[in-house]
Amino acid sequence: MGKPRSGLAGDAGGVRQAAEAVVGLGANEGDTVATLSAARRALAELPATCLAVASSLYRTAPIGWTDQPDFLNAVCLLRTALAPEVLAETLFDLERTLGRVRAGVRNGPRVIDVDLLYYEGVTRDGPTLTLPHPRLHERAFVLYPWVEIMPGFRIPGLGALDDLRRAVQNQRAERLAIKW
Repeated sequence: MGKPRSGLAGDAGGVRQAAEAVVGLGANEGDTVATLSAARRALAELPATCLAVASSLYRTAPIGWTDQPDFLNAVCLLRTALAPEVLAETLFDLERTLGRVRAGVRNGPRVIDVDLLYYEGVTRDGPTLTLPHPRLHERAFVLYPWVEIMPGFRIPGLGALDDLRRAVQNQRAERLAIKW
C-alpha cells in the first residue's frame, strides 16, 4: 500500500491536492482471486496515487445475463492527483494488461472489470466518462463493499450508501473471508 500524502505531483510540475476516487473491481472468469489481487496491487502502484483501503471480496450474483458464474467483487478507495479522465483511461489500460477484451455481450463473463465509480467533487456525463457511475446505486456488488470501507458516506445527488444498499438487499452479495 502506498503512503498517504496530502498533495501529489500534478501534470504541470506543481502540486495538485489529492482527490478521493472509488474504483470497483469484478471478475468471474479464470483465477478471479489472483486477477483481483493483481488489480489491487496495480492500483497501489499508479502514479500520483495512493491506495487508501480495499474492501473484502464479495461473491455476487450476475446482473442482466444471469446464466454465468458468480462474480467476485471489491471496492478500493484511492487518493489521487490524476485527473478523472486520466484515471479512467489508466483503469482501461489496467484491464487490458490483465487480459480484458471489451467485446461480446454487455454484463457477460469477464476476466476483470475495473470501473471508476466516483471521483470527489466531479460530475460528468460524457461519451467516455460518466461520474458518478450511472448504475452504481442499482448494484449490490458495488454498494456492499463500498459501505464496508466508507460507512456513513453520502454520494452527492444519490444519498447515503447505507440507504442505497438497503434498496438492493434483494440482490445476493456475500462477504468472503479470503485474503487477497
